[in-house]
Amino acid sequence: MTVIGWLQIILYCAIIVALTKPLGWYMTRVFSGERTFLSPVLRPIEAGIYRISGVDEKREQHWLTYTVAMLLFHVGGFLIIYGLMRLQAVLPFNPAGQSAVAEDLSFNTAISFITNTNWQNYAGESTLSYLTQMVGLTHQNFLSAATGIVLAVALIRGFARASMRTVGNFWVDVTRCTLYILLPICVVFALFLVWQGMPQTLGNYVEATTLEGTKQTIAVGPVASQVAIKMLGTNGGGFFNANAAHPFENPTALSNFVQMLSTFVLGAALTNVFGRMVGNQRQGWAILAVMGVLFVAGVAVAYWAEAQGTSTLQALGLTGGNMEGKEIRFGIVASALFAVITTAASCGAVNAMHDSFTALGGMIPLINMELGEIIVGGVGAGMYGMLLFVILAIFVAGLMVGRTPEYVGKKIEAREVKMAMLAILVLPLMILGWTAVAVVLPSAVASMANAGPHGFAEVLYAYTSQTANNGSAFAGLTGNTPFYNLTGGVAMFVGRFFMIVPAMAIAGSLAEKKSIPPSMGTFPTTGGLFVGLVVGVILIMGGLTFFPALALGPIVEHLAMNAGNVF
Repeated sequence: MTVIGWLQIILYCAIIVALTKPLGWYMTRVFSGERTFLSPVLRPIEAGIYRISGVDEKREQHWLTYTVAMLLFHVGGFLIIYGLMRLQAVLPFNPAGQSAVAEDLSFNTAISFITNTNWQNYAGESTLSYLTQMVGLTHQNFLSAATGIVLAVALIRGFARASMRTVGNFWVDVTRCTLYILLPICVVFALFLVWQGMPQTLGNYVEATTLEGTKQTIAVGPVASQVAIKMLGTNGGGFFNANAAHPFENPTALSNFVQMLSTFVLGAALTNVFGRMVGNQRQGWAILAVMGVLFVAGVAVAYWAEAQGTSTLQALGLTGGNMEGKEIRFGIVASALFAVITTAASCGAVNAMHDSFTALGGMIPLINMELGEIIVGGVGAGMYGMLLFVILAIFVAGLMVGRTPEYVGKKIEAREVKMAMLAILVLPLMILGWTAVAVVLPSAVASMANAGPHGFAEVLYAYTSQTANNGSAFAGLTGNTPFYNLTGGVAMFVGRFFMIVPAMAIAGSLAEKKSIPPSMGTFPTTGGLFVGLVVGVILIMGGLTFFPALALGPIVEHLAMNAGNVF
């Protein structure tokens, strides 16, 4: 580890904190329907969308209606992506002549992109046409990201409102989020990426002659427009198979740093939105502090592990850390930081191969996902996931003092605790269940490139990533088989929607309750004690429920590698 490395990490954290408050202020105005500096341009477009679609923007929805609208919206998204992949051979904007995608892979990919997972069992440049990438994947990158954000806002409204039966209007929220937040930032972001050297074209793939005199096909396409929302919306699905390690998808050190910033910025800002909507910004800063503690701890361990390397590498004379699977233009610190960010934020983009990390370095991304993707998390998803853990923490605090737990003026009762537990237990059910099946089923075991603990970790990582809606992978596992495509699709669907529905039920329940003023017995939720309690509950829930089994593979691998064994 170096001073320059730590300065990069500190600079990154400082910029995120600095952007949290102004962006939180802007997002709060957007979702409150207040005027912004973009209103003169975008308000007529917004009103036109409502007229065409028959939406009454002043009519709000009950939590159940809001949730049903969201689910139907995603059914449409699934059909669009699936249809495009199956029919792309006869559709336009297909200069490479890509054939139709197989049924099971089309199913997996469609589920992947509507759930904001963006798990990819395919190589984009050799599988998908420009039309599929643009109309299917990029389109859904915007909408799945917007969905996560508006669901978080709906849950925040549950805490902020009193004696109301509505939590907003899904169609209005998703329109405003896309028009006022995602699109404007992505336009500027995409132009920046083009300036950095990223392709943005509908032209044919380029033919080149190498120094050896052989012909080489260089894939290009509408890359910058997809990468902008891929990172900002914490989608992570790459235009190219190598994702953000590809020089056309992440050309420079500056593009790499800005992509890392974009991954966290909206998720962090939502904590400020929460504080503003409940009338106490310190509540939002406390939640951001919880996220920050877990994030910095993960970065420290991952950076240390990759900078140290292993005794096996050192015995071979390979000192200076573990550079296997990393881009020289990024190095160890930017690779380790990117890996922690992408798995803390439910993004899944990678600028290095996680499968080539040291055992402990690879364990940190795994832990980030196993904890429920709440360390900033996916845009919106991290916020409502964190609030579920906050509810459990407040419940624990109430048990310790023998009082009905309260949080930001709302009593936390049995209904909210049950719904929170139901959502959180989805993770071990899918992760452990499908991993157990995959490691004993011969056809699934055949996809493992490595035996022993690392092979187990590859399977474990796959189902952890898909259930947590992350999308990154230990790439040694061959996932494009009917078994992994179908079971992975189920894991992604359950991991997304079986958490959303209980969270929305909590939003509706809280919105109907009266607000109660704080009293002498109210547990303070803006200080270090609260931050420590929430961090402890997150680690205990992860540890006692499923963490020991999930971490066993990487720990055993680490011990074995440093004893001179190589898996």
